Amino acid sequence: MLKITNANFLPIEKSENPEIVERKGIGHPDSVCDAVADACSRALCAYYLEHYDRVYHHNVDKAALVGGTAKPTYGGGMIIQPQYFLIVGRAIHQILTECGTETKLEYIPVATICIETQRIELDKIFRNLDLNRDIQFDYAVRPGSIDLTGVFDSSHHSDDVPLANDTSFGVGFAPFSDVENITLEAERLLNSPQFKDKCKASGEDIKVMTSRIGNKVGITIASAMVSKFINDLDEYVSYTNQIKDAVLDLAAKIIPDREVTCQVNVGDNIERGLVYLTITGTSAEAGDDGEVGRGNRSNGLITPCRTMSLEAVCGKNPINHVGKIYNILATNMSREIVKRGDGDIIEAHVKLLSQIGRPITDPWINSIELIPAENVNFASIEKIAAEVSEEMLRKDSLIILRKRLIEGKEQVF
Repeated sequence: MLKITNANFLPIEKSENPEIVERKGIGHPDSVCDAVADACSRALCAYYLEHYDRVYHHNVDKAALVGGTAKPTYGGGMIIQPQYFLIVGRAIHQILTECGTETKLEYIPVATICIETQRIELDKIFRNLDLNRDIQFDYAVRPGSIDLTGVFDSSHHSDDVPLANDTSFGVGFAPFSDVENITLEAERLLNSPQFKDKCKASGEDIKVMTSRIGNKVGITIASAMVSKFINDLDEYVSYTNQIKDAVLDLAAKIIPDREVTCQVNVGDNIERGLVYLTITGTSAEAGDDGEVGRGNRSNGLITPCRTMSLEAVCGKNPINHVGKIYNILATNMSREIVKRGDGDIIEAHVKLLSQIGRPITDPWINSIELIPAENVNFASIEKIAAEVSEEMLRKDSLIILRKRLIEGKEQVF
């Protein structure tokens, strides 16, 4: 059921309430779990497609990163106990194939795929993590339950409309506010190869927390610093100042009309020499654990002032898992509605509710709330939203979205 309404709340930029936004960077333990879980799903999809021309049932969305123990010192340090990464979930391990009059049982190397993917992804994320010394890899991926596998298998062909695997919902909104933009872009900047080349002591475990009251924007950065590049306290302070200056320069470019302040590693006690030093660039080396779904939502942010889903999208299959598909789709729909509004739509908010066994092209509830610009006729923007909804819920559009998810071209955390 499609329901398009005129939103009864103010645009977030005009709200008098404080605005709060957070992003956990790519090296944060929770984000690491998200990245690896989704990469494992994509790797399984690629293997299934290459060998069987279809994707089999799987969900590998319960990864955990167990923190280790370390003793960093200026110029180096020691890993006392390595981190431990465990990927948990369900996946088809065995496939019965027919060859003429004979049948053959074929085995899927799920363990090998998952372990190798863990190593590949962590190697992409961290510059200073020794994969042979600083972390251990494991997996616990078992066959799927019969009922969910049955729902999956009844609609696995690309020519069929997949049936929802669950009664679940996804939400999205657009556009990002100034605070949301600076939060996302600040982390992207600090974890970019270009910045890391200039500021080698900056680790990948970065958290950006931003608040806005009126026109005043305050940004707090937590950044794990890499000990081998820092010889003393003065160098540590110099590197953290480099991070602060980079964020303030970015803010001056993308939100120039805001009064912006930035602080880095406010938990440090400079007088006592207690600072955020790590050997590997992540707090996971010293006991900070991580888990899929505890960090960023699928749009890359944690936004308590907006409607959010608690669904962990990473690692879920891209064929019929609506907890994944509908959250990505709701965000994409919101953005496309605002884009086509061409200034006539201030904000768009989409909520999609599925029902298990129902075609994913036909949500049980499809709720779209719009905030029109001043003097804009609501009927005109209602038509835009209806057209976008119809187009993006078509089978061919969902197949394109599926391909993009398998290819890693959609943001999922």
